[in-house]
Amino acid sequence: MDRFELMRLLEAILFGTSEPLSERDLAARMPDDADIAGMLEELRGQYANRGVHLVQVGARWAFRTAPDLGPHLRLKKTVQRKMSRAALETLAIIAYHQPVTRAEIEEIRGVTTSRGTLDILLEAEWIRPRGRRRTPGRPVTWGVSDEFLDHFGLESVKALPGIEELKAAGLLDRRPGLGLITEEGQLTREETPDEPYEAVEPDAAIPLDE
Repeated sequence: MDRFELMRLLEAILFGTSEPLSERDLAARMPDDADIAGMLEELRGQYANRGVHLVQVGARWAFRTAPDLGPHLRLKKTVQRKMSRAALETLAIIAYHQPVTRAEIEEIRGVTTSRGTLDILLEAEWIRPRGRRRTPGRPVTWGVSDEFLDHFGLESVKALPGIEELKAAGLLDRRPGLGLITEEGQLTREETPDEPYEAVEPDAAIPLDE
């Protein structure tokens, strides 16, 4: 093989591998008389102004995208995940009943609230711990965050839609167990007024199984 054919072979080997190759690796795949080091330098020069460059990675060689083109090759895609019914119900209960404990959420919904449901709402930054009830076990209470208000375009929780707006939007769920709605159009629950609760320090760790 003449030098031109050897260069073509070397180029093909480097293009065809997913991992950088050392000169020893290349020599094992090339004819014995091939000038591996010289051809690598020559090939690097040929690709200096191309979309891909031949680069040395430690003692190994590989083709890589030209550094200045990297930003143009990144694909940005917004993935929207549909929130589950359980998460939406939990979020609504927290918004209208805050500060509310996990046990109270389960009482209103009539089903157990999984840890993953609160994880989803915390990841979205739509809820935050509001404090601990001064009752046995000192359960954590939850409320909506400023991010929740900002996402839904609300100045405060007082701007949450009332009964007529919920009916008009077809969002009013009248299933048993999801609480009651007062004449003023706000959700409530049949129980005694909120018990006292104490504030949680901003950096305090809140176990989600409460």
